[in-house]
Amino acid sequence: MVKKKEEKGGKDVLDTLLASLREKFGDEAVMKLGEIRKVDVSVVPSGSFSLDAALGVGGLPRGRIIEIFGPEASGKTTLALNVVAQAQKQGGRAAFIDAEHAMDPEYAAKIGVNINDLLISQPDSGEEALNILESLVKSAALSVVVVDSVAALTPRAEIEGEMGAQFMGLQARMMSQALRKLTAITAKSGTMIIFINQLREKIGIMFGNPETTPGGRALKFFSSVRIDVRRIAQVKRGEDIVGNRVKAKVVKNKVAAPFKVAEFDIIFGEG
Repeated sequence: MVKKKEEKGGKDVLDTLLASLREKFGDEAVMKLGEIRKVDVSVVPSGSFSLDAALGVGGLPRGRIIEIFGPEASGKTTLALNVVAQAQKQGGRAAFIDAEHAMDPEYAAKIGVNINDLLISQPDSGEEALNILESLVKSAALSVVVVDSVAALTPRAEIEGEMGAQFMGLQARMMSQALRKLTAITAKSGTMIIFINQLREKIGIMFGNPETTPGGRALKFFSSVRIDVRRIAQVKRGEDIVGNRVKAKVVKNKVAAPFKVAEFDIIFGEG
């Protein structure tokens, strides 16, 4: 009997604490992993029903920073372009900061992007890219801005330096400074920022996960949603390979429960 009273008292204390924390820090600050609740946010669909379900709120949240990362040719840029297309269908406008200088307008158009209404920038340095990004977000005129990719945001000092010179930590410091400013601006403007990121392997790691993403730890910290995209199989029509089967895992989610997994097909030339 005493034990039951203690359990009830402990539950009441916890419920009161949760209510207090949510009132003070926001609904997404603390939540039970298994409870079916979500933060009331405006979203842009991802273009995949299964991924929208895994995200818990029906799409990617506006006014937040999103990171899409994975190995090469896993469908990261295709997924980001699908989000752009969905935002345009809702009447919004979008921009694409092409730090890799590899944007294919024809492919974007096939996915459903209105390329005549898509702003594009191909900056010469990481600082230029992030300054342009800040200006675009501050305008509050855009629904989505995509940065492709974090790994290609090369600091100006590295570009102007000699081959072989060491520039340890420059990119991480640049990203950290930019993200501290962008987080507040993004929330006020309602513009979603999607950072596309690559996977790298740490040298000499024998235990644990050797995979890491460029740009330091700041992006992991400031992102509201992080999606790990992996190619798991080929899609065939007869003997012809026409696309890839992709698994997307929501490894961080501040607007719903994380760790949900979605699978969907990406067809070559169609998305």
